[in-house]
Amino acid sequence: MKQLFFAVIYFLCGLLVPAAGQCATLKPMQIAEKIQQTYEKTTSFKADFLQTSTISTMEHRQRKGSGTMVIQKPGLLRWDYTSPEKQVLVSDGETFSLYFASENQMIVTPAKEYLQEDVTYNFFAGKGNLLHDFEVLPVTPEQEKPDSLAIKLIPKKTHAQVETMNVWVDEGTFLVNRLEIIDHLGSITNLLLFNTVVNHPLPTEYFYFSPPEGTEIIEQ
Repeated sequence: MKQLFFAVIYFLCGLLVPAAGQCATLKPMQIAEKIQQTYEKTTSFKADFLQTSTISTMEHRQRKGSGTMVIQKPGLLRWDYTSPEKQVLVSDGETFSLYFASENQMIVTPAKEYLQEDVTYNFFAGKGNLLHDFEVLPVTPEQEKPDSLAIKLIPKKTHAQVETMNVWVDEGTFLVNRLEIIDHLGSITNLLLFNTVVNHPLPTEYFYFSPPEGTEIIEQ
């Protein structure tokens, strides 16, 4: 399950609602521009998620997880996995902590290096620029979904986590509802997002996690 934390976390909500019929004619670059504008204007993003990881090196074995994610500017994030077991990933912008209940263990590391490499964080936090950082391409007809717009993103510079990323957004709000990350070994992480709430910031205390007494703390 540790891989669930590292597979993944760029986007947050805006108020960009196109006129009826406009979405059908949008080209991939235009969709990317709308997404970029949307998340640059967003201060906080909260959603429930379902995550499925297909591991290519384990005969395409699937691992599933679910819970709640929150990303808040600047530099705050928290992922609470409630299934299949309790796990917490949290950062206050200075430190990055991963708690594994089944192992009674928490790993603590400086946040800066992790956040720079975390795909989903940078995506939802509006870091970087989709048009500058990625080659933007259309998805295949088979990948298109009703009421959603989709694009394929390929990093222009080699990324440790990502070879290709497919993104689906609501055609009215440009909020992401699905994110598919494919790594260099062919492993696939699918992230489905729902019950999304934006621009309702949480207190900073929410981004601090105190593990149960007796938890082994590993500092890296």
